[in-house]
Amino acid sequence: MPVKIPNSLPARAILESENVFVMGEERAAHQDIRPLSVAILNLMPTKVATETQLLRLLGNSSLQVDVTLLHTVTHEAKNTDAGHLLNHYDTFENVRDQKFDGLIITGAPVEQLNFKEVDYWPELTRIMDWAETNVESTFHICWGAQAGLYHRYGIQKYPLSAKMFGVFEHRTLLPTEKLLRGFDDTFLAPHSRHTEIRRADLEKIPDLQILAESDKAGVYIVGSLNGRHLYITGHSEYDPLTLKGEYDRDVKKGLPINIPDNYFPDNDPSKMPMVRWRGHASLLYANWLNYYVYQVTPYDQMQIPSGAIHSDF
Repeated sequence: MPVKIPNSLPARAILESENVFVMGEERAAHQDIRPLSVAILNLMPTKVATETQLLRLLGNSSLQVDVTLLHTVTHEAKNTDAGHLLNHYDTFENVRDQKFDGLIITGAPVEQLNFKEVDYWPELTRIMDWAETNVESTFHICWGAQAGLYHRYGIQKYPLSAKMFGVFEHRTLLPTEKLLRGFDDTFLAPHSRHTEIRRADLEKIPDLQILAESDKAGVYIVGSLNGRHLYITGHSEYDPLTLKGEYDRDVKKGLPINIPDNYFPDNDPSKMPMVRWRGHASLLYANWLNYYVYQVTPYDQMQIPSGAIHSDF
């Protein structure tokens, strides 16, 4: 089934060229089903690239997904055309009375700041609080995961001596958990961050369980016991060349940056990287949409959140 997006969204042409199933608004209006409504709070400066990455994954499921793109109003986007935001994005104030089956909160390049130093932190916390009563399941990515864990549980992030940068092997810890259905015992996923959360802090919170981790990259997937909050510390949504773009950018600026681990063949930046995480990414998002959203969200959206225990639906 398709992801439903506006005909004018730049991501549409890219996704169609990749044979990703997308549907225009007119065609979707004639289908007698209720699509899932998913909001994406896009905190990344490269908004078009990020929305395309996420729509690619949401469009790879068997469910029709109606996407609402959100941006913060307390931070001026300097790398995205104002017209693009005006035409394709909404603000929290305009949707706060709506209900959503799912919410994705992206990462953001602010992890080296204290949470409360981020200019849109008060707005972000209002959105996270609102999601408790207006969203069935929330999917947090990278800094978004750190922000959610800090806001809800006071879990701190810690600076790393060097950027966690590359594609790392992870292992599943709870293979019977629905989010991990179909996962191999070990799988690959990209990371790109300067800070980390620690297992010892998570283990103090009875409401949380660690679902996957890496010997080198640390904790990767954390979930609340009721399944309504998932925290992903990496970037499974990354395109084949995203890490290369970040590496080339920092090299050009003269910033200290290591070659991303396990990314370039023979560790040679002149060679094109091999994509080895695409299957994991598709399964991760498909399982979230199916088991943590579609299977438990009520047909009547005004009843969201349903109150169902996701592990016992």
